Amino acid sequence: RMSRHAQQLRDHDTNPCVAETDASRKCMDDNNYNKDMCTAYFLKYKSCRKFWHDIMMQRRRQGVKPEMPSAEERKKMLESMG
Repeated sequence: RMSRHAQQLRDHDTNPCVAETDASRKCMDDNNYNKDMCTAYFLKYKSCRKFWHDIMMQRRRQGVKPEMPSAEERKKMLESMG
């Protein structure tokens, strides 16, 4: 059984970057943990985290709850941005 923290990290509603996390991990597994081979995946993950962190901070300042948009709401936001 997963810990509560591990479950939160797998929850698409609270972690917008599950796919990027999984891709980075798979790259590391596939490349014998040679980080140099996975730089692009790490950058994608990092920009995902930064993007949603900025959204979360903006919502917090505006008093919007929940601070992290749900998976469905995030999908719509990304679609509206093209």
